[in-house]
Amino acid sequence: GGPAPACVLGIDLGTTSVKAALLVGTERGQVVAGSCSRETQAHTASLEAGPQGMEQNVWRILRALNECLAALPQQQLQRVSHIGISGQMHGIVFWKKDKGCKWTECGTGPAFEPEEVSHLITWQDGRCSPTFLSSLPLPQSHISLSTGFGCATVYWYLKKSPDFLKSYDAAGTIHDYVVAMLCDLKKPLMSIQNAASWGYFNSRNKSWNTDILQKSGFPVHLLPEVGDPGSIAGRTICAWHGIPKGAKVGVALGDFQCSVYSCLTERTDAVLNISTSAQLTVSMPLDFQPPETPDPSSAVTYFPYFNGDYLAVAASLNGGNVLATFVDMVARWTEELGLQVEESAIYAKIIKAALSQNNSKLSVHPTIFGERHVPEQLASVTNIAASGLSLGHVTRALCRGIVENLCSMLPVQRLLEMGVRRILGSGSALTRNEVLRQEVERIFPFPVVYGKDVDAAVGAAMVMLHRK
Repeated sequence: GGPAPACVLGIDLGTTSVKAALLVGTERGQVVAGSCSRETQAHTASLEAGPQGMEQNVWRILRALNECLAALPQQQLQRVSHIGISGQMHGIVFWKKDKGCKWTECGTGPAFEPEEVSHLITWQDGRCSPTFLSSLPLPQSHISLSTGFGCATVYWYLKKSPDFLKSYDAAGTIHDYVVAMLCDLKKPLMSIQNAASWGYFNSRNKSWNTDILQKSGFPVHLLPEVGDPGSIAGRTICAWHGIPKGAKVGVALGDFQCSVYSCLTERTDAVLNISTSAQLTVSMPLDFQPPETPDPSSAVTYFPYFNGDYLAVAASLNGGNVLATFVDMVARWTEELGLQVEESAIYAKIIKAALSQNNSKLSVHPTIFGERHVPEQLASVTNIAASGLSLGHVTRALCRGIVENLCSMLPVQRLLEMGVRRILGSGSALTRNEVLRQEVERIFPFPVVYGKDVDAAVGAAMVMLHRK
C-alpha cells in the first residue's frame, strides 16, 4: 500500500499521427498503463515550393498532441516524472526564440500552442532536386545528403527565398521544437540521432560541419546544440495537462531508433518495419564506426543508435504509402466510372482478392517515390500477361514487390553474414495486411515474429525509464 509508482510518458510526433503512451516500471518489466493516438491531418500546401513541397501545419500537430494528452488518465499524468519524445527525422521547423509558443489554460491544465512558428517541412519534401543538391558543398558526414534533410532545406531557402529565414532565429525537428517549448530552452537542443538525419553532421566527433557551412554562407546560428540520446534536455517549466512542473524531459529522439528500441532485445534479431515507408534494420558490432564519407550508391545507411552503437538500415521510401497510392488510384478510376466506393472498402477487397491468389507472375517494381540511393529510378510493371490482371494478381504482385525491394537493399546473404537469426515484424502496414506478411515469410528464410506494440512512443518512454 505504498505510494503509486512514478510514470514515464512517451510521445511520438509521426508523419500522420501523434501517439502518447504511459509506462510504469514493475518487477516484471515495464507495463503500458495507457495510450492514445490522434491523426494530425496536418498536410498543407507549400507556398514557396509548390507541388514538390511537403509541409505540415504545426498548429494542427500540436492540437493532436493536446487532444492525446487530454484523453490519458489524469491521475497517471500527475505521477509522470520523465518525458521521452520522438518524432519524424530529417524534417525542419523554424521559430522565434522568444515567441515560439503561448501557454494557455485548457480543461486539463496549462497547455501551449505555436505562436511565431513556420510550417514543418517534412522528410518527404521534394524541393531539393538532384541538380540543386549537387550544387551544395560536400558534407563531412557518413550520410549522403538528400532532399527533405533539414540542412538541405535551409540551403534551399537561402538560395530561393532568403527573406523567409530572416523571420526566425531557431530551428529543429518538430520534436526538438516541443522539447524546447516544454523546457523553455534558450537554444534548441537536438540528439545526435536527429542531427545526423539533417546532413552536415559528423557522428564520429559529434559536431556540425560548421567550417564547410560557414564558407558557403549557411546561417549556422540556426543549428541546435547537440546532446547524447537518452540525456536530459531540461525540466517542464510549468504543469502540462496535469503533468507536474519540473518533470524531466529527454533530448528528442529519432522515431526510427525508438521503434527499434521498443522491440529489439537480441543483437541477432533484424527488425522489419513497414508503415508509411519501410525499413530493415540490424545492429552493428559494438566497436563499429561508420565510414568517413558516404557511398551515395549504397542502399544501406548507418544510423546512430544509443550508447555509441549504430544500426545498419535499409530505409526504403516505398512502403505502405505505395499501397495507399494504389488504393487511391482504384478509388479515382471508380469515381471516373461514375461509382463511389470508400477507400477502406477498396482496401479490404483488394487484400481479400490477393489472399485468394497465392501467386502472380506479374512483376511490380514499386518504387513510385524513388529511393534515396537511386532517386531517378521510378516504378515499373513487367511480365504482364492477360491471365494475370485481376485485382488479386496485381495486389499480390504489389505486396511482393514492396518486400522484394527492401530485400534487394539488404539481401538475405548479408543478413546471414551479420548473424541474423530472427526477424521482428512491425509497422501498421505489416500488421494490417496478411498478404504482406505472407510475402515476408516467403522471401526471408528466418522465423518471423510480429510485435504487438512496436512503436516509437513506447520506445521513447522505455529510453527514459531505463535511464531513470
